[in-house]
Amino acid sequence: MIALILLWVGAVLFLNGLWLLGRVSDQEIGVINLFVGGVTLLAALASALRGGASLDDIGFGALVLLFSFTYIWIGINRFLQTDGRGLGWYSLFVAITALPISIELLRGATTTWDYWLGLNWLAWAVLWFLYWALLVPKRVGVQLVGVLTLAVGIATAWLPAYLLLRGYMAL
Repeated sequence: MIALILLWVGAVLFLNGLWLLGRVSDQEIGVINLFVGGVTLLAALASALRGGASLDDIGFGALVLLFSFTYIWIGINRFLQTDGRGLGWYSLFVAITALPISIELLRGATTTWDYWLGLNWLAWAVLWFLYWALLVPKRVGVQLVGVLTLAVGIATAWLPAYLLLRGYMAL
């Protein structure tokens, strides 16, 4: 399931980066965000709520929901044309949540996958923090956040999903 989630997270981050850079309209970006929010919501709930779900399955679902709600909120904001301050504060909450996850994963890492996942959570924590900095105190430029969103989407989600789906990388 991780490859499916990563593929769509890569797609939405790539397109959100283009949107922040002014290459995609507000209305169009809402569509992909709602779709990916829905796909990841279903995957998270399937993992966490299925019969016999382990604590790891529930934890996986809970963490995926951090992404799901981000994308659903972006999608709704684009259709309602809101300023995004609420999303900014949520992004700070997620950044603060993601940072210790990254540290924990890196401290316990023993495999390439473990290190990769820990570094991904660090990249995602930085990105969510930048969304807060963009939307609430407005202390970073949209161009910087757009370029980093593109890069993080490709490096942490789209490329790894492709490698997993094609059998070039294993967990």
